[in-house]
Amino acid sequence: MTETMSWLQAVVLGALQGLTEFLPISSSGHLRIASQLWFGQDAGASFTAVTQLGTELAVLLFFAKDIGRIVVSWFAGLRDPQRRDLDYRVGWYVILATIPIGLLGFVFKDEIRTAGRNLWLIAGMLIAFSFVFILAERIGTRTKSLEEMTRRDAVAMGLAQCLALIPGVSRSGATASAGLFAGMKREAAFRFSFLIAIPAVLASGLFSLKDAFEPTGEGVSASGPQILVATFIAFVLGYVSIAWLLKFVSHHSLTWFAGYRIALGLLVIGLLAGGVITT
Repeated sequence: MTETMSWLQAVVLGALQGLTEFLPISSSGHLRIASQLWFGQDAGASFTAVTQLGTELAVLLFFAKDIGRIVVSWFAGLRDPQRRDLDYRVGWYVILATIPIGLLGFVFKDEIRTAGRNLWLIAGMLIAFSFVFILAERIGTRTKSLEEMTRRDAVAMGLAQCLALIPGVSRSGATASAGLFAGMKREAAFRFSFLIAIPAVLASGLFSLKDAFEPTGEGVSASGPQILVATFIAFVLGYVSIAWLLKFVSHHSLTWFAGYRIALGLLVIGLLAGGVITT
């Protein structure tokens, strides 16, 4: 049965999306947990995907100069081999890293909206991938800059991004961890993580627009103004969180986030086991 979303739901979920999208703590997992805990129902994968358009707009604005430079260099490099610089290579790296999630996202789009939003699964992923973060910090040398990034690194991060299709994993956490395993510096890994998220999230959000207004099966139906407000809130808070995260990871490890994820995962398991919330 489909219910109508309240303005409180729209505002709270939009704020949560903006605050958690770029942190390696899983925004989709947080929205799923919060909507179930506070409102007793799942806001739906489509609502999450559409509000992500706001956070991706924040990425486009924050990295506007970098993106513009990469696009110009990529097209220039296609015409003139002498102009194939770092930005040209990064352009190709973004394309290569986007292909895996594009294919898997299309193939498993139905599972993502149904079985993938099970709270037991989300809690398990929050905990399990916390240890991936810790391992990446211990193994990674954190010496490689973006200039030293290779095609293999880009493909590895692109494959890791596919794991973000499972709520609870975290897109930035999975891709940044892959970058750390490849020896990249934290800030460089996160910067590339944000860049490769742009095509995937924009495509997902636009594809999900219709379903966000008219969800099929269980879910909450949001009005146009509600989605617009939630997306705008996500944009503003998303921009702030990008700036904060890039500063934070330049001096602090991912283990800070791992501790939080483990605590949240255990809390959700406790609530599920106690019957306080349902899957």
